[in-house]
Amino acid sequence: MKKWLKRIGWGLVSLLLLTAIAIVAVLKLDKKRTSYLRIQDTSDSYVIKNVNIVPMTGDTVLYQQDVLVEQGFISMIAPDLSLGTSKKVDGTGKFLSPGLADMHVHVWDDYELGLYLAKGVTTLRNMWGMPFHLRMKEKIKRKEIYAPLFFTASPKLTGPKDEGIDKKQVKNAKDGSRLVAKYKKQGYDYIKTYAGLPKDIFDAIKTEALAQNISLASHPSFEVPYDYHFSKPIKAIEHTEDIVQQALKYEDDSLMLAMTLEHYAQTEIGHTPTLTVFHKISEIIEKESALLSEESIGYINPAFLELGSHDDYNRWTSTKLYDSLVGERILKQHQQHLKIVKKMNDAGVILLAGTDSGISYAVPGFGIHEELGFYKEAGLTNYEVLKTATVNPSSIYEELSNTGTLEVGKLANFVLTSENPLENLKTLQAPEKVFIKGLILDSDRLTKLQEKAFKRNNYWATTIRLAEGLLFQ
Repeated sequence: MKKWLKRIGWGLVSLLLLTAIAIVAVLKLDKKRTSYLRIQDTSDSYVIKNVNIVPMTGDTVLYQQDVLVEQGFISMIAPDLSLGTSKKVDGTGKFLSPGLADMHVHVWDDYELGLYLAKGVTTLRNMWGMPFHLRMKEKIKRKEIYAPLFFTASPKLTGPKDEGIDKKQVKNAKDGSRLVAKYKKQGYDYIKTYAGLPKDIFDAIKTEALAQNISLASHPSFEVPYDYHFSKPIKAIEHTEDIVQQALKYEDDSLMLAMTLEHYAQTEIGHTPTLTVFHKISEIIEKESALLSEESIGYINPAFLELGSHDDYNRWTSTKLYDSLVGERILKQHQQHLKIVKKMNDAGVILLAGTDSGISYAVPGFGIHEELGFYKEAGLTNYEVLKTATVNPSSIYEELSNTGTLEVGKLANFVLTSENPLENLKTLQAPEKVFIKGLILDSDRLTKLQEKAFKRNNYWATTIRLAEGLLFQ
């Protein structure tokens, strides 16, 4: 009997060893495949000549300017700078504007970092943090790879009754305080609060977050009133759909909406609409299987496509079988979202462009342009639309204060386009150059960053990182 137990023991040890070797091999292969992201040219000092600047300090263009960039920052803006041997970038006839921020994303791999850059996104706020995001953050900080500025929320904190493998259930108030301190120490930038937090636990999380000097990014909790979220250290509240569902209770309640908008304006707490991901429900219901054959689907992480996106597809296509009016109701709510965004903007609410890309069928990089298009459809001017992805995030978050406008002293994060985005927003979808911390990505590299992300083969590498995140959140 002892001999058999010993054999079984050695068998288990061997199996664990082989599994560990396989995991290491898969992750090393994935790292090799993303080597194209490694920074090669570290030149971050030059002058951009004769370019038209969209500074985003106002609804204006500064024509035929030179921009001196030194060590990744803007050091001078003036016509016809004479700087001798400085490296020159020709901007004649082009338009230079701040890089875009997508303030609600779910990043699953390094490929997506390149894809965001290819579409002009130079700042990301990741909203479901895992250990691999902390490693990603450090890698970017060490300037190892081309990537947007990257900030990540913690794992999603929810209450003890709100089940789901993607959520960290908080047992009680003491546990909530402990987790806030733990996540701050680990290096997360924000604490993500979720839909099932009861008041006593939420209060404890707020108190500890204030003590730890870390802000909250809140998916509204349905265990407290919506207006509970208008307090420190919450800096942004996510999802316009939750205004409809929680604050308005699916009614067209103009009085309650006015009170909600007043709270936003008075507290100066930001709002992230994420209209793109909600609209994907309409696309699923309308297009069904045709959606799955669209080219953009090839840019979604393959593991999440199977483990997450297809769940959404099955849910809504099956709902349509017994509820023929579901598509009409979803589209009606989307139209309500557009009206709310317009009213929020008119009321002075600080809107933060965010897409929920990486969830459902919201495509990384592409999603920000859908989102901005929805704000335009809602009735915002191009300047107002662009503010949501440039100036506004920098006004909410101190760590973004050196971004969002083209001014002396700001970080050289911008995009070069053939047309004026204040006249044509779509020009931002295909930037001719992207500048990130002063590093220049030309059109050839941007094309490569996009192509490498298409139908990538990293299912198992992603699955391993997801498993780690779920086990050790």
